[in-house]
Amino acid sequence: MKPKMDVKKSGVRPQKSSRSQDEQQVKTKDAMTDLIAKLHAQLCSGGNDQSKSGPQAPNRDRLTVGVDLGDKCSSYCVLGLEGEELVRGELRTTAEDFSEFFATLARSRVVVEVGTHSAWVAEELARRGHEVLVANPGRMETKKTRKRKNDYQDAHRLARLGRVDPQSLFSIQHRSSEVRKDLVWLRARDVLVAARTMLINSARGLVKSMGGRLPKCHSESFGNRVGDAIPPDMNDALQPLLELSTCVSEWIKTYDEKIEQLASKKYPETEKLQQVKGVGALTSLAFVLTVGDPGRFIRSRDVGPYLGLVPAQQESGDSKPQLRISKSGDVMLRRLLVTSAHYILGPFGPDTDLRRYGERLYVRGGKNAKKRAVVAVARKLAVLLHALWASGTAYKPLMHEAGGIPPAASAAV
Repeated sequence: MKPKMDVKKSGVRPQKSSRSQDEQQVKTKDAMTDLIAKLHAQLCSGGNDQSKSGPQAPNRDRLTVGVDLGDKCSSYCVLGLEGEELVRGELRTTAEDFSEFFATLARSRVVVEVGTHSAWVAEELARRGHEVLVANPGRMETKKTRKRKNDYQDAHRLARLGRVDPQSLFSIQHRSSEVRKDLVWLRARDVLVAARTMLINSARGLVKSMGGRLPKCHSESFGNRVGDAIPPDMNDALQPLLELSTCVSEWIKTYDEKIEQLASKKYPETEKLQQVKGVGALTSLAFVLTVGDPGRFIRSRDVGPYLGLVPAQQESGDSKPQLRISKSGDVMLRRLLVTSAHYILGPFGPDTDLRRYGERLYVRGGKNAKKRAVVAVARKLAVLLHALWASGTAYKPLMHEAGGIPPAASAAV
């Protein structure tokens, strides 16, 4: 019987399999072939023409302006044709000051960061004939070791990136002013719901601190149902909270009526999304207003990462940690989708493909199995809503048993 050889002591290194090396060589050859073909196509189509320009091309023939938007004042930096800094300064964050300043400039490329004022600033500058790029700082590569950071440095950095490498800005396109006005109804309702939740939780917590406990009831009827359960010595202190919660509930009903009216009359496409049991006028209208155009996504599966319902990634070498969802999208819409997923998986949810999918994940067990299942169903629901919107087909709760899946909705299941 031959003795086993210790690889470490013998100094003999294990050889890599020739099969993996051959596969790597094949991948490298394919990549080089694709690269040569793309370069040849660019040369034949005149891709070496330096005069071409566009939103994703370097800016060589116009001024480049970087603006760091602030709540009261904004800093700007203007770069010349050769990339030299011409002027820097500060102006008030008002429509009058921006209009007056940029009216004196020739048509330029203006770079701003997304924020509270970026929507109306982009519209104002576009009316003046300027090309506006709205940078997404959440996806931009930023150095954490910057020793000098101020408004002028940020404006200068935006101008540099907009002139040389605009793709690194990950520029976004703002919604129209009409859509933003309609979204105000949903945002305001969301604030009222949060305020009512805070009032109810505060009242319950204060009663618990004195040894009491308020009965369970629906949030809409909280002010009328728990009045008798409050201790007499705390009634004067907590009565304003109950009255406020009742008043807020009445306002929320008014907002719900307005939202249903908007969904039925102004956005009839929401009816296609409401075919899914658990999706009402609020969720469907929020989805339509947030996504804007179903054609912006090539695949319905891309809606999940857009709304932050997929795990974040921070891989490096062999390190591949399992992270939570990225939460990079709209917070309100993501919360509404999760609420709908709770209903689908709840005791009143109908038997659908979504419910069966969540139950399979829930049965696996493990840590936070129910939370994982709810988030997964919320992501599937977002994909399904986009597929129904884009294809216009009728919703089939049990599509696998119906025999055949429409091509446009295949990604949803």
